[in-house]
Amino acid sequence: MAAAMVHGGGGGGGGGGGVGKQHHDRSSPGGGGAPQVDTGKYVRYTPEQVEALERVYSECPKPSSLRRQQLIRECPILSNIEPKQIKVWFQNRRCREKQRKEASRLQTVNRKLTAMNKLLMEENDRLQKQVSRLVYENGYMRQQLHNPSVATTDTSCESVVTSGQHHQQQNPAAARPQRDANNPAGLLAIAEETLAEFLSKATGTAVDWVQMVGMKPGPDSIGIIAVSHNCSGVAARACGLVSLEPTKVAEILKDRPSWYRDCRCVDVLHVIPTGNGGTIELIYMQTYAPTTLAAPRDFWTLRYTSGLEDGSLVICERSLTQSTGGPSGPNTPNFVRADVLPSGYLIRPCEGGGSMIHIVDHVDLDAWSVPEVLRPLYESPKILAQKMTIAALRHIRQIAHESSGEMPYGGGRQPAVLRTFSQRLSRGFNDAVNGFPDDGWSPMSSDGAEDVTIAFNSSPNKLVGSHVNSSQLFSAIGGGILCAKASMLLQNVPPALLVRFLREHRSEWADPGVDAYSAAALRASPYAVPGLRAGGFMGSQVILPLAHTLEHEEFLEVIRLEGHSLCHDEVVLSRDMYLLQLCSGVDENAAGACAQLVFAPIDESFADDAPLLPSGFRVIPLDAKADAPSATRTLDLASTLEVGSGGTTRASSDTSGTCNTRSVLTIAFQFSYENHLRESVAAMARQYVRTVVASVQRVAMAIAPSRLGGQIETKHPPGSPEAHTLARWIGRSYRFHTGADLLRTDSQSTDSSLKAMWQHSDSIMCCSLKAAPVFTFANQAGLDMLETTLIALQDISLEKILDDDGRKALCSEFPKIMQQGLAYLPGGVCVSSMGRPVSYEQAVAWKVLSDDDTPHCLAFMFVNWSFV
Repeated sequence: MAAAMVHGGGGGGGGGGGVGKQHHDRSSPGGGGAPQVDTGKYVRYTPEQVEALERVYSECPKPSSLRRQQLIRECPILSNIEPKQIKVWFQNRRCREKQRKEASRLQTVNRKLTAMNKLLMEENDRLQKQVSRLVYENGYMRQQLHNPSVATTDTSCESVVTSGQHHQQQNPAAARPQRDANNPAGLLAIAEETLAEFLSKATGTAVDWVQMVGMKPGPDSIGIIAVSHNCSGVAARACGLVSLEPTKVAEILKDRPSWYRDCRCVDVLHVIPTGNGGTIELIYMQTYAPTTLAAPRDFWTLRYTSGLEDGSLVICERSLTQSTGGPSGPNTPNFVRADVLPSGYLIRPCEGGGSMIHIVDHVDLDAWSVPEVLRPLYESPKILAQKMTIAALRHIRQIAHESSGEMPYGGGRQPAVLRTFSQRLSRGFNDAVNGFPDDGWSPMSSDGAEDVTIAFNSSPNKLVGSHVNSSQLFSAIGGGILCAKASMLLQNVPPALLVRFLREHRSEWADPGVDAYSAAALRASPYAVPGLRAGGFMGSQVILPLAHTLEHEEFLEVIRLEGHSLCHDEVVLSRDMYLLQLCSGVDENAAGACAQLVFAPIDESFADDAPLLPSGFRVIPLDAKADAPSATRTLDLASTLEVGSGGTTRASSDTSGTCNTRSVLTIAFQFSYENHLRESVAAMARQYVRTVVASVQRVAMAIAPSRLGGQIETKHPPGSPEAHTLARWIGRSYRFHTGADLLRTDSQSTDSSLKAMWQHSDSIMCCSLKAAPVFTFANQAGLDMLETTLIALQDISLEKILDDDGRKALCSEFPKIMQQGLAYLPGGVCVSSMGRPVSYEQAVAWKVLSDDDTPHCLAFMFVNWSFV
């Protein structure tokens, strides 16, 4: 009988006998296939017994004692095996399974490390060649500087000083012989040249590459990311590993609209097979403009797909221009023609599966055609790297991760469906920002000011597409879409920080009436065009995560806005409203990354074909960061609200560590309308966008790092006279009611009292003496506990943060607080503004008295709080 020896116990697979070392002191004799049990002896299982045990293991790897006894009763072939022996068999089987999975994982990591090591060795060889060339050029330049006469007469070393690639880019016509590129042979010649130039950039030294900060190679990293330095146009390069086969990778990369969010359309106008098994495609592509202040770009390119002798797959591309020859492409009004310099993808198979990818994107976006202040958008290789190069690599890794089956579904939907929602949100926002006439957009006359642009679309079915159920948005009496948009420049505001704040503190800029109008468009009953409110109360928002990308650079979520009636006539506002929201680019360390917050109202059903009318914000950095603050800086606005001499002195004396950056903010809001209400909706939209712009400017001024001290990590208290007075009242009232000092300071100055309260380890908050108390002030610990800022604090009510037990305790002790001035509340759990539970050991509530001993507010101190 066949048997397999296993250390520590038997767990034989099906098809053969199994042996197991049973740790018992008793033996049971058996003949033939019966198990033999003896101290220190091996037990032999028949194939039938192993098969029966394996069947149970596949259903339940860890059966209970009752299940094991039931197994013995149901399977006669196991009748001679004791339950304890069955237990040992399952223990050994689980151990083997765990070892198998760990071995498989280690083999996968080893393959990744081997491939990454090969990639790093190739990169090291390329860098050594680049260093050698630069050293040679440096020596030649030194020689010219010491011998000026040589520089004026000797031109033989021109190719040494200006690399062959640079010279070729500056004089493309002189580098190529005249040929007829309007036939397949001529196009193949262009394709082969493009292939050679692309490979010289991907694996050679044709471009001086500089590695992007923060992109460290490793088995789980996105790869090696580099950007160009001193070359014509802008270029970015990436090398990485993915667990997909080369043909699948090529298929994904060719589907550019699926991963390049700025791509509006790609039309393959001609496909020409080549004799070597490759294909030549003539492609016309349109891209969106990132802001309302510039025109969109289009490209006319030749794309060449071919295989190499080593089994690699290459997809390379370049623009067809007068200098290259070839057929001329279509010309579309309102688009600026940009050029793709030799670029592409080198996809190499890895041993054991997967692919090694080299990506090069090299473009000339005609930066001179845009206003000077916006040229960094078109001259920054880091922005190109984030939008195209890194985006392509991330998308492939995302698809590979989804294909592995390890990704959980969000909201019961498959990852591909959620990814489609993200693409629709992004594309809808781009359509709104650009407002292309061929999509049906027409401008509306302005009200005299040029700050907000209004456009309308009376044929929205063409815009939303045939696959979307648009009947909810547009009534039978006729209607369309209206968009109000604006762009503005921001100074010293990190895009990621601004978008994070806009996401987490919607009440700072949104109007509940406008949200209700947008939500009502999805329902059968229309809602009247709202008037804007200066300070309308908004219910709290609850963020429900749906999905996120592998590296958390983008996440999709549902926002539930809890409804609250503002008056008896506005019943619609008492209903909860829902938004589908896409947030991206909130990592402050991602150089050149665009930060974006896009949302669209949805109804409770949230169908896959639900119509989406996206609105939102996009913030793009205009130039490189200099001494940017750390990403660990929180969203607190306390230190930015300083007024008076203290804050002014600190701001002026510590400017060395601040960043002087600019960014462009684009805002676009879309609304559906009925034809007879178009003018009313337009007036509302124009005023609403102006209100949002003012709110965002106020927030941007508050969070601008230039107004912070050089030590970002140091949290300073607000420096207004009112804050100093309040700190003194809080400390004096606490001492009056308890006889103990709340603020232990060496000095009696108001500055030291405020600083001591601000840095107190326990959470100290003040709320108004009203029927529905709202918070008016908190120290740094209080802001951290509530996960909010001093600006947003006023939108949080005391009732909202307390649980049922806390509210009952406060109600029972409230008369005591008002009569005696102090009460101690038992420990419990409250919730932050973001919905996170917070535990505390004890809460102290006391009445804060002003200088004339009149009640000013209530103070609360939550002792030893922590997030649960």
